[in-house]
Amino acid sequence: MTTKKPRISILPNSLPPIGLTREAAAEFIGVSPSKFDEMVRDGRMPKPKKIDARRVWSRTALEKAFARLPSDGPDEDEDDVWFAT
Repeated sequence: MTTKKPRISILPNSLPPIGLTREAAAEFIGVSPSKFDEMVRDGRMPKPKKIDARRVWSRTALEKAFARLPSDGPDEDEDDVWFAT
């Protein structure tokens, strides 16, 4: 039995990929792949783009969908966060 070697990225760290695999998309939003599948099915996360037989999720669409998820407390815009001194 052969094991697949992990794909090595040639992109610099300053240029993240715009398209993510299912596993990477799930990790990107902080959930397991099975929870991510559930969130795609119920509409909380976007459907993938199709590239031939591949399914690829848009990083920007994931960010927008994540921002629409409910918060566990008052919503705070990142630009408005302040720290008490």
